[in-house]
Amino acid sequence: MIRLVSTAAALILLALPVRAAVDVQQITSPGGIDVWLVEEHQIPFVALEMMFQGGTSLDAPDKRGAVNMMTGLLEEGAGDLDARAFAEARETLAASFGFDAGDDAVSVSARFLTENRDQAVDLLHLALSAPRFDADAVDRVRGQVLSGLRADAQDPSAIAGRTFRALAYGDHPYGAPGSGTIESVTALTRDDMIAAHRGALALDRLVVSVVGDISAAEVGPMVDRIVAGLPQSGAPLPAHVDVRMGGGVTVVPFDTPQTVITFGQQGIARDDPDFFPAFVMTEILGGSGFSARLMTEVREKRGLTYGISAYLIPKDHAEVLVGQVATANATAGQTIDVIRAEWRRLASDGVTQAELDAAKTYLTGAYPLRFDGNARIAGILAGMQSQGLPASYLTTRNQEINAVTLNDITRVARRLINPDTLHFVAVGHPEGLAPGN
Repeated sequence: MIRLVSTAAALILLALPVRAAVDVQQITSPGGIDVWLVEEHQIPFVALEMMFQGGTSLDAPDKRGAVNMMTGLLEEGAGDLDARAFAEARETLAASFGFDAGDDAVSVSARFLTENRDQAVDLLHLALSAPRFDADAVDRVRGQVLSGLRADAQDPSAIAGRTFRALAYGDHPYGAPGSGTIESVTALTRDDMIAAHRGALALDRLVVSVVGDISAAEVGPMVDRIVAGLPQSGAPLPAHVDVRMGGGVTVVPFDTPQTVITFGQQGIARDDPDFFPAFVMTEILGGSGFSARLMTEVREKRGLTYGISAYLIPKDHAEVLVGQVATANATAGQTIDVIRAEWRRLASDGVTQAELDAAKTYLTGAYPLRFDGNARIAGILAGMQSQGLPASYLTTRNQEINAVTLNDITRVARRLINPDTLHFVAVGHPEGLAPGN
C-alpha cells in the first residue's frame, strides 16, 4: 500500500537539487514494515535510517550498558565473517554502516551505491540478524566502553550530567548512564549481548526512512530483506517518569578551576498542545544565539561565561527542560543567582513582541537548512516517525511556530517555568555555594 504526501517546496527546496517539491511516500512493505521514502534518482546512492525504539532504557538494573555494548558489536563480525572480514566486505562495497544506542532507540544508518545495493543489503542483514559476539570482539568493545567510562569519571561535564540524571529520574532507567558503569560493564557476558540483541532489535518498534536512488516498488522488499529473522517483539518498555527532584543545589566537589553547572526542571511532552509555545519560549530563554536572555544576562552583561544554553528534551518516557553553563569557581554563586532571576522574570512577565518576532524568524529560517543531503533527510524523517509526527509536519512545523502569540507564551510560562523546582548540579569548587542554596 502506498500513500503519497506532497509537501511544499518552500521548506525543503534546499534538500535536493533542482526539485520543485519533495514527495514523502508512506509505504507498507510486504512484511508489514512502515517505510517513508523520498525518491531521488539524480545520484546513484541510497541513504537508509532505521530506529528500534527502546534503546538503553531497556537494560535491566543489573545489566546497565548491555544494549550500548551490544550495539557496538554489530560491526564486529556476523555470520561467517569475523570482524576483519566483515570490515573488508563493507569497504569493498564502498558502503557505510553506523550503529548507535541512545536512551530511547537503537539507530542503524546505512549508505550504499545503487550498483552495490543488493550486496550491501545482504551484509547489513547479516550484521543485524546474525552478529557473532566473538570473545575477542566482546573484550575489545568492552575495553573501549570502559576507557570511555574512566574518561567520563574525570570530565566535569559528564559528572554533572550523570548526577543530574540520577537526581531527576531516580531508579528509572533514565537515571543511570546508558553506557553503564565500570562495575556493570565489567560483569557483562556474551549471553548478555545475545539477550540485549533479542530485546532491543524488535520489529514491532521499528521505523524506517529511505532517501535516494530506489523506487517505491523496490524499497519494501529491500527493507524486508534487511530485517528478516528479527523477533516480532522485544523487551518491555519502561514506564513514564516525571522529574523527581525539587529546587536547590547539589555540589559535587572536583578539582578544576571552573565550575560546570547543569540545571533544569520538569519539561513538556512533545504531543502536548502547548509544545510549540514552550519551544519558542525556550529559544528566547536559552537558545544558541547571542540574543537569548541567558546569554545576554550571563555572558554579555556580566562576563560570567563563554556560553550558556537551555533546551527542551521530550524523551519517550519523560520530559525535562535543562541547561548548561561553565564559570569560574569564584562566580558560580552569582551565575546561579542570575539564572534564577531570569527564570522568575520569564514566569512573571513572559516575553516581548520583539523577542517573539526574532525567535520566529530564526526558527523558521533555520529549519530548511537542515535538509542538506540524503542522509540528513533520512535521519529527520526517521526522527519524525519515532515521535509519531505525520509527514505533513514538514510543512506545518513553521506554521505552528508562526501561530504562537504573546498570550500563548505568557500562559505556558506560567504553567511550565517554576523557579522553586529549578535544580542546579555544580561540579567543581564553587565559592560561597553550599548544597540547598
